Amino acid sequence: MNPIAMARSRGPIQSSGPTIQDYLNRPRPTWEEVKEQLEKKKKGSKALAEFEEKMNENWKKELEKHREKLLSGNESSSKKRQKANACKNVLCRIKSKQKEGRKRRAIAISLRRPPCRIQTQTARTLKDSAKRERCMRINLCHLSHCQSQTVER
Repeated sequence: MNPIAMARSRGPIQSSGPTIQDYLNRPRPTWEEVKEQLEKKKKGSKALAEFEEKMNENWKKELEKHREKLLSGNESSSKKRQKANACKNVLCRIKSKQKEGRKRRAIAISLRRPPCRIQTQTARTLKDSAKRERCMRINLCHLSHCQSQTVER
């Protein structure tokens, strides 16, 4: 009993799915039906049209809000100008003091906590000592070990 011989004697195995002939003989739409489907696609869906209208309305509202902000922003821009003028005045004062012979040295303070009254007083004394030396690094005993002050020219 040869299994191959037995399979040949039964004949060809019929597939359970559709055949190629079934695929080729399937029903197809007519040319008129295809044209109708294309026209429907061009029109689009009603839900999509409603969604687009809502989005357009929302966009118009956002534009109006933005325009109002820009129009009301003129007042805030005048405040910005006042701040800029104040900064210019401070810079002019510093330049005039430098011209008088008082050379200022910049002090960079790296502190983890906001400076207290004692630390600002030490910063003033550091400015005075910076006049004598160009650059020095100071670790003061009353400051914590993680706080250091660097005086630069």
